[in-house]
Amino acid sequence: MSSSTPGALERAAGHQQRFDAAFEKYFADLPGDLNGAQLGRFPPRCLELLAQLSLRGGKRVRVALLYEAAGLVTDKEVPGLAEAALSLELLHSHALILDDITDDSPTRRGGPSTYYACREDLPHNPRAALGLAMMVGDLAGFLALRVLLEADLPADSKQALLDVQLGVTTETVIGQVLDLERDVHPWADEALPETVVEYKTARYTILAPLRLGLLAAGQDLAEHEESLRRYAQSAGLSGQLRDDYLDLFGDPAMTGKPRGADLRAGRLTYLTRRLLAVTSGAEHDTVEAALGNPHCTPQTIDRIRDIAHHHNVHTLLQTDIDRYAQAAAEEAASWHRHWNEKAVSLFEQLPMWNTRRTR
Repeated sequence: MSSSTPGALERAAGHQQRFDAAFEKYFADLPGDLNGAQLGRFPPRCLELLAQLSLRGGKRVRVALLYEAAGLVTDKEVPGLAEAALSLELLHSHALILDDITDDSPTRRGGPSTYYACREDLPHNPRAALGLAMMVGDLAGFLALRVLLEADLPADSKQALLDVQLGVTTETVIGQVLDLERDVHPWADEALPETVVEYKTARYTILAPLRLGLLAAGQDLAEHEESLRRYAQSAGLSGQLRDDYLDLFGDPAMTGKPRGADLRAGRLTYLTRRLLAVTSGAEHDTVEAALGNPHCTPQTIDRIRDIAHHHNVHTLLQTDIDRYAQAAAEEAASWHRHWNEKAVSLFEQLPMWNTRRTR
């Protein structure tokens, strides 16, 4: 990385710290803003569970991308960014909750998943526990749009931001549906894994905050849309591959979930597919037996990690991570000719930082 890397990453950390303080205030004020939130026991518990998940860690990469996207155009304070940041992170909470229900994941961000917290609340009523978890996820998705609807912005600016967020909300759900299809019908469409990444990562994690930040700053997107999409696709693939890598090779103390969670959930990630492709005999049987088995032991996961190392899967995967990150960085480098140097540098460096992140 260039000598400017610390400055760019420090700015990203500053965005995260400021946002975390604003997010805490949002949840502190939320019960008083919602009619009926104090009625009964379940509504306040829904808000509590949503706040716990939302405030418990997270890289806040969408927040950094949002603010730096506005910084591509102007150094001045941009109205609407605070609301857009809240909207993005609430939508992220919505996606995490649904993912954990689908995958039957017990942990998230170093604590119980929302679904498992509901199961602990209602141990003798699994149907109600599932319903309550789904409602917490729905609440997060609806609040994500409510934040923008109530923003104090000119009507045309508000509508532009809402159009982007409505689109990405729909695309995120489509991505989750495709993700489910990928794991149920793994060989139906060879292009399906990449499509899942496009909808669940590229569009939702990278393209949406880029577009929201630029629109809020008054930028016409038409001229830059294709470049933004290329950047989002390459950075999204690199980021997803790194997530796959960390699931088996990462430190659970850093990732906030047990090693091999994707295998236990039956997720046919890039890493899982590569493992199945390079193994045979007893090794292949070991991987297949772990896939979708929630009771798979840590010892078996360690064995699969050893198998992956033996076949050099970790190196091959890291090579792909680096390749896509480099493509994203090169795309961002083309932005120097029309956008602010300081902000462009972060978009160049962020994909490369992602290649070695530990959570």
